[in-house]
Amino acid sequence: MPTDPAAAAPDGAAFDVGLLAPVAAGTADELADARFADALVTAEAALVRAWGAAGVAPAETVSAVSAALGWRAAGEPCAPGELPIGRLVSEAVGGGNPVIPLVAVLKERVAEPHRRWVHRGATSQDVLDTALMLLAKRSATALLADLRDTAERLAEFARAHRDEPAAARTLTQHAVPTTVGARAAGWLRGVRRAADGLERIAAELPAQLAGAGGTLASFASIGGDAAPALPARFAAELGLAAPEGPWHTVRWPVTELGDALVRATDALGVVAADVATLSRTEVGELAEGAGGGSSAMPQKRNPARSVLIRSAAIRAPHLAATLHAAAALAVDERPDGAWHAEWPALRELLRTARGAAARAVELVSGLRVDPAAVQRNLHLTGGLIVAERLSIELAPRIGADRLREIVAAAGAGGDLAELLRAEPALAGIDIDAILDPAGYTGLAARIVDAALAEGARADPDVTAADPDPDPRTEEPA
Repeated sequence: MPTDPAAAAPDGAAFDVGLLAPVAAGTADELADARFADALVTAEAALVRAWGAAGVAPAETVSAVSAALGWRAAGEPCAPGELPIGRLVSEAVGGGNPVIPLVAVLKERVAEPHRRWVHRGATSQDVLDTALMLLAKRSATALLADLRDTAERLAEFARAHRDEPAAARTLTQHAVPTTVGARAAGWLRGVRRAADGLERIAAELPAQLAGAGGTLASFASIGGDAAPALPARFAAELGLAAPEGPWHTVRWPVTELGDALVRATDALGVVAADVATLSRTEVGELAEGAGGGSSAMPQKRNPARSVLIRSAAIRAPHLAATLHAAAALAVDERPDGAWHAEWPALRELLRTARGAAARAVELVSGLRVDPAAVQRNLHLTGGLIVAERLSIELAPRIGADRLREIVAAAGAGGDLAELLRAEPALAGIDIDAILDPAGYTGLAARIVDAALAEGARADPDVTAADPDPDPRTEEPA
């Protein structure tokens, strides 16, 4: 039976290219096994370069190893050429991780006397953790760009629909009027905050360099006084943050990254859930720019991108839960299984969030409003959507009990406007005006303007809408 997965797969097909994860289509290659192998090699090359920067490894060794391992530039992944992925996979079983066989492969590529500097002083976890952070930072950077793009397009959408009244719903039922723009402003704030959090944690992702037991004893033995600065030099070669200390069993870089990714899918999931609900045939207020089709029903325009984003939002928290469980069980100076459980969970969480953000850009870019459907739904209850306003402004004139009777009669099929006009105590009140949903959107316009202004402060080139209050939000005399 072949041990090489590529050999075992028909026509050389990979085990997982995303057929069951269409949300990540077009984004998954950056997280493929081959890219992770490149990151492992990059960490190994950076360690030799750090030894050189510390004045410990000879300059000719640094040059020889850098060339042999395909070093390109600080912060860039190595281009080591083809690596025997199948061999690394099969031999990883013996030591529990792929770094051990990788080191043997890399030493075969480096000539004597430079070979001994490959992996000098490091333990497998140093290299694997660092490679994970490299992969995560590159993926998070691309994800962040999509989140920022989504936020920018949401801002445009909120601005365009700032004053368009719509039915707000609570617990699935009509509540009070809102605006299409105010709803979008809520989406915008959620996505923007998730992006800000991801940007912060991505900048803090550290390299790992602590040695076999987390004491850096091997580095001190080899480099003497140069050892304390070696982790920072190592991180600088990789474009990662310098570690505050060993984090072999202090797994905040993994869990905080996981939390940031879940916050991103949470925020995008809210957008997708609202769009999916509001694009239902019987609601029809929103539609994706390019609705998905059906294999059996040609009339359908499924909100496919919303569906895929929702799938990501459902899965992401459970992947992050694995990261937290692993962190809580990271015992001794190297976890026995908990560390290993992180690797696929973190990568799948990155892939899931990355795909959700890519689909969100597409979703928001083509999002359309059907004004007729919005107005139809807004007036569906014959004015009862402003019942809260009636309680505030008319109950003092006719009594709360009488107002409840009128509302109940309207709910049973009566004409709310006529019922109100029939009340002597309401003579002189402009009933049509008080029942106009557009006159009871509160501070919705200001909420939109404030969200746009927040973006303008973050980006001086963006001009927010005029923050003056909409005169329609003023209470009637």
